[in-house]
Amino acid sequence: MHADTEIAAQLLRAALRRRASLWLAAMLPWCLLLSAPGVAVWALWAAWDFRRLRARVQRDWTHWLDAALPALEDSSALLAHAPSQIAQLQRRRLLRRVAATLTSDEMGRIVRIRVGFGLRWLALSVAAALAWWGWQIDRAGDPAVPSLMARLAAANSEIVVRIVPPKYTGVAAFEAAPRDLQVPQHSEVQWCLKDPQPLETPIELSDGQSLKIGYECARWSAAESMFWRWRGVRYKLLVVPDQEPRISISAPREMVQVLAADAKSATISLEVRDDYMVRRASMHMTLARGSGENIRFSDREMPLPASTDPKLRSWSKQWSLADLGMEPGDELYFFVRASDNAERPHVVQSPTYTLRLPGPVEQDTESSAPPMLVKPENLRSQRQIIIDTEQLVADMKAAPKMEAAAVQARSETIARDQAQLRRRYGQFLGEQSSLFGGDEHEAEGGGTQDLVAQYGHAHDEAENATLFDEATKVVLRRALSAMWDAEKALRAIAPKPALPPEYKALEAIKELQQADRIYLHKTAFAAPAIKEEKRMTGDVVGAKSYRREQGGADQPIPAELRELLQALASDGALPALWSKTAHDWIRTRIANDEQRLDAQRAVQDVADGCAQCRPVLRAWLRGAIGGAPVLLQAAPAANTPFVQAWRKGSKP
Repeated sequence: MHADTEIAAQLLRAALRRRASLWLAAMLPWCLLLSAPGVAVWALWAAWDFRRLRARVQRDWTHWLDAALPALEDSSALLAHAPSQIAQLQRRRLLRRVAATLTSDEMGRIVRIRVGFGLRWLALSVAAALAWWGWQIDRAGDPAVPSLMARLAAANSEIVVRIVPPKYTGVAAFEAAPRDLQVPQHSEVQWCLKDPQPLETPIELSDGQSLKIGYECARWSAAESMFWRWRGVRYKLLVVPDQEPRISISAPREMVQVLAADAKSATISLEVRDDYMVRRASMHMTLARGSGENIRFSDREMPLPASTDPKLRSWSKQWSLADLGMEPGDELYFFVRASDNAERPHVVQSPTYTLRLPGPVEQDTESSAPPMLVKPENLRSQRQIIIDTEQLVADMKAAPKMEAAAVQARSETIARDQAQLRRRYGQFLGEQSSLFGGDEHEAEGGGTQDLVAQYGHAHDEAENATLFDEATKVVLRRALSAMWDAEKALRAIAPKPALPPEYKALEAIKELQQADRIYLHKTAFAAPAIKEEKRMTGDVVGAKSYRREQGGADQPIPAELRELLQALASDGALPALWSKTAHDWIRTRIANDEQRLDAQRAVQDVADGCAQCRPVLRAWLRGAIGGAPVLLQAAPAANTPFVQAWRKGSKP
């Protein structure tokens, strides 16, 4: 006697056996095309269809039995649920009838009626596979050689490809059947016959080279990505260049980090990573101490320890300021330099980071001019001007009946001090005149004359002739603008409104003072070595003149390429050595690997006699032209007497 769960399970197994053939048939085209994405998509669809079929069987199996077995009297629902005693008796009676009538053949007939084969899904899979196959063929640009045939030819090929990477990469040599490969840069690629014998079919490279293969293997050094062809089948050989080490500094986060005044330590965390091996990594530290012209620099180099992973060197340390040798007012500059283990090592250097420990606040009121400039004598500072202005305001408040002449004299005295200080800072931006003539350079006759401004011709802005960077100029302009406002208020006998711009000028000057220390890496020009045997001989054979040709015509498009482009626009014969011209132009003008390979593939197709490939090659060659001059040509127009009369509005 069958239980109800066994009946549903048997129906489900029968439905799965019928549906499994559809799943396998739908996935077969993608397996033949060796398309992993296609196989994955249809595997997901099969899992979805399985869940949908199982839910359908569990929901409708009783209705299937009622429609297929009249002996059950439309009571199959009692097999799944019999709540009363009478229903239990009826259920046992139905189970006896099911055991007698529901055979495996009958169950297969029920499933064939209720579960379709799903031909539309199979048609959709085949159509999608054909579309993908056609897209791959169109993308490859070789309609004569289908990709499926290429893979089958690779499996039964007579040659084997051997890859010998450089020793420093640590990658072991390997062999493979002809197929698309990725190899490290400067690897030695060998094409060898499984059964060595003299053959007439060479290995054709995309750059135009042809390598003979026979008793000895054909060899090539992988310097750049390309494809090669053997008996009409192309294979890509992508070269993975050796990357330079990558340096990342996680602490400090900012390029210039100002430590707290009471700081006792500083954290430095960094990481150096390379694709093969970090041969050497070191941190260079420079400590700056002092101010003004009395600044001392001390250098220190510390190698970074190696780790268990040769591709990675990570280092983090909580430095105490005593170990770094930092005192209040000092600055520490550090950068990281690393190199890899390539035959020609790549050496990289990180940006320079700065740790700044603030010093004690200075209370003196010396000149506030930038420290790198000569400090003028008897020049009142901005702080003194503020003190004098505040004293004048306090005196005016304490003595409201102060004489106007005294107030005017003191206010104008402070204004003259402000004007002198403003002119001193204005010289750093190229200013040569002031708002008030009495404060400027006067001629012998007593009149103000600015001969340069009156008769001269400025070829450039005077501000650009200074040695300050743009950030310093912005701060200087802000200070000068505030000094102008303060001076105008003081000359208008309004000392109280002059205080806010005076404080703005002092703030800008302090900002300039705090940025007086500048650290730059020293660089020098390394002149080429002098050949001692040619010195003082007077022999100029082979010497290149330093004079440039004047008025030489610039030809961005060579004549050979122009002739080739004209020939590709028609169906005629191509010029001699046209393939060399095309390969040279593509190699020098197209840097992207994929684009260069597509252009070289077009060259091979045209060389094989593909007439439809000529526009493709012509488009690649024209697309590689950059900076071509634009030739403007006027449209021809007739200038007959009739046209002249017509323009004048009279009859001819």
